[in-house]
Amino acid sequence: MSPRTPRPAPPDPGAGPPGPAGNHRSDPRPPVAVDVSGLPYRGAGRGLAAVAALARLGLAARRAGRQVRLTGADPGLRALLGRSGLAGEFQWEPEEGEEVRGVQE
Repeated sequence: MSPRTPRPAPPDPGAGPPGPAGNHRSDPRPPVAVDVSGLPYRGAGRGLAAVAALARLGLAARRAGRQVRLTGADPGLRALLGRSGLAGEFQWEPEEGEEVRGVQE
């Protein structure tokens, strides 16, 4: 019996196009900016609905090879996404007084 040659795993459809190091975030196209300042997330069931909607948006963007930048997010929404484990899936507009990385004045 001859040894089988391993086949490569099929590509992950949610991974987006590979970049230089296989990182989909290295895409030269700008991220899709989404203003979440009016997103209702406080109240019965609203937090879960907001998290689910943003998770679906992030997944659709990754499948299209894009990244999402959330703008206008207040600290409560940032904390909610942090507790859900999704905060790292998005780029964030700097909060007022927050240092912008990679920019020198």
